[in-house]
Amino acid sequence: MKSILLLLAMVVEVTRTAVMASDTAGQTTTADNAVVPSFRRDVMPVFFRAGCNSGTCHGSARGKDGFMLSLFGYDPAGDYRRAVEEIPGRRVNVAMPRESLLLLKALGAVPHTGGKRIESDSDLAKTLVAWIDAGAPDDVGTIPDVAGIHVSHPAMVFDKPGASESMRVMATYEDGSTRDVTSLALFGTNNPSVADIDSNGRVNAKGSGNTTVFARFSRFTVGAEVIVLPPGDHFAWPNPPENNFIDTLVFERLKKLRIVPTEICDDETFLRRVTLDLAARPPTVDEYKTFKEDMSAGKRAEKIDALLKSEDFNDYQTALWGELLRVNSHDYTGRADSHKPANAFLGWIRDQVAADRPFDEVVADMATAVGSTNIDGQTGLYTMLIKDYKLNPKVLAADFSQLFLGVRMQCAECHNHPFDRWTMDDYYGFVSFFTCVKRKTGSDSRDRRVVFDPSAPPAMHAVDGRPVPAKLLGELTPVGGEGDPRRALADWIKSPANDLFNRNIVNRIWAQLLGVGIVDPVDDFRATNPPSNGPLLDALAARFVENGRRIRPIFRDICNSRVYQLSVQPTPSGRDDTRQFSHARLRRLRADVLLDSIVAVTGVPRSLPNSPVGTKAINYINRKQSYAATGDFVLDTFGQSPRKTVCACDTRTDPSLSQVMHLLVGDTVGTRVHTAAKNGVLKEIVDADSNPDRIIDAIFIRVLARRPTKEELESMLELVEENNSSSIYQDIFAGLISSSEFLFNH
Repeated sequence: MKSILLLLAMVVEVTRTAVMASDTAGQTTTADNAVVPSFRRDVMPVFFRAGCNSGTCHGSARGKDGFMLSLFGYDPAGDYRRAVEEIPGRRVNVAMPRESLLLLKALGAVPHTGGKRIESDSDLAKTLVAWIDAGAPDDVGTIPDVAGIHVSHPAMVFDKPGASESMRVMATYEDGSTRDVTSLALFGTNNPSVADIDSNGRVNAKGSGNTTVFARFSRFTVGAEVIVLPPGDHFAWPNPPENNFIDTLVFERLKKLRIVPTEICDDETFLRRVTLDLAARPPTVDEYKTFKEDMSAGKRAEKIDALLKSEDFNDYQTALWGELLRVNSHDYTGRADSHKPANAFLGWIRDQVAADRPFDEVVADMATAVGSTNIDGQTGLYTMLIKDYKLNPKVLAADFSQLFLGVRMQCAECHNHPFDRWTMDDYYGFVSFFTCVKRKTGSDSRDRRVVFDPSAPPAMHAVDGRPVPAKLLGELTPVGGEGDPRRALADWIKSPANDLFNRNIVNRIWAQLLGVGIVDPVDDFRATNPPSNGPLLDALAARFVENGRRIRPIFRDICNSRVYQLSVQPTPSGRDDTRQFSHARLRRLRADVLLDSIVAVTGVPRSLPNSPVGTKAINYINRKQSYAATGDFVLDTFGQSPRKTVCACDTRTDPSLSQVMHLLVGDTVGTRVHTAAKNGVLKEIVDADSNPDRIIDAIFIRVLARRPTKEELESMLELVEENNSSSIYQDIFAGLISSSEFLFNH
């Protein structure tokens, strides 16, 4: 009996399909001119809206309860096959449409792990019924795909919590047609405490602040900024001075949000802050005195320029990029260490920084590099990122994209990116830039020759196995031409119009100086992670291009801004501000900068494993083959990146109990303070003056780059009087080095 019913169902399906004709929109009509829903245009959006093809349901990698759909519908042909043809007559029953499991489970009429997903009288249910009733046909011919979406309100401002506004979502298709897809879209919010959005697209203001609400349809996600203003009864904008365009754009936003910025920091705070940020060390006593004695109005700008010209700046930027590019001496050849390639790569990076070479050219040279890893430093990109005997183009493409474009595209290897616009075609097209790169044995066991292999095929698509030629992100057509496709990638990187590159680089610099990116995390640009101040990011990117894409002018602009020089103490209206830069941010020093700072103030050097005497921590790379992390236990303790990935998150600055214990009883601080007191800088300070006031003053200047406050001086003098011993100065010295003020840039 079951076989007869199955046969009848198949006959009905064939009969109904035979009388259908295609129209220009990809829809079909029956013999009585009733419009039949398109599987791709109408039915798949039902799966999307109902959550059927989400990652927690049938869109997961293994499906759910024996039924699998592609995540958010990236494989419509496969979805049709699995829904209709995999178990004929069961999930879709064309003989008795309302008995189809596809419909019954969605309605909650039969047991379903996902529960009830749609209402029986909803348009979603009616679409499914109409499609199955028409024979559940697949689409005939080419169906215009969604080309993009936009929302009716790109920005909303609410005067107070409790207000609301509806947002419509419009889709544009490849044939130029448009469609209101609000009822088929999904919605979300970044901060529901400020504003939420319901399933119909209605935005509700909850509390003062700013956030972004999102609409997603097909593979596209767009955001709309929502600002909920705090009460303005006592708000008065103070009209602070503006040093440059950065201040203008930040203050415009703060004024709009009714947040008063803090006052500018004092000279002592500025000197320590900018020296740590640009030179990775505290200011010397001589630098402190010279800066304090200078009464000129432009002394801060002059100090910034001097630091940008310093060797310390070159060292620090080399260290930061060396960390992100994973430079160390760990074996990747299978036969020897990588000392020579690591040295060659770091030396090359430093040369580029010292010459203030346009950064797009630096990246382009790495992208197209060929030659010996022992000699041609730029080839280090292909040896340090991929520490494996065989170069993996997928990993290389993902790391390159994350580092230099701020795009995490790893998700698109198996399915279209669930939270961004990148498709599997984008992913495999980008991978194809690197499938032609090979490493061959070089002049010795450490050396590898990076070569271009013209016979190498492009990457193969994971769904259908077709070759995907090299294609730039966001482009529809391959790069074309003959020879090494990396040349086209390099040309794209060097194009001033490449906003992915421009915005990523300036955002990284901003995060280095302000403690948090305009986009945060800094290597995760996507529609669902928008910038906290879009106009500011755009202006910095434009300025980067104006200055030939050199990094020093961006550092100079940011450091000269009033925003960078604000105090850490927030105003009452800015207490809850974490993303709008109304006050400076407390930032714990990186592990390497902290270690170098301790060495600098104590005057006692510290040896680093397998490194020459006098090597600074920022210049150190792990040369220990058997050590998995940084190679140094102090750097490990304070969160130095082990260089396992290119993610900026590998560098940690969060405090821990082990850090406190190390500062108190470890050998990093105590032994150096003891040496400094016995025959070093502290002894010189104490011996040079018998006046306790001036001794304490000198200790504060050396450690914290400031003089003690009246209260601090009085309490310190009490300690000196009570102990009546020069050893108390050793305790004061050690206490200041272990203090939060020393550990943080503020």
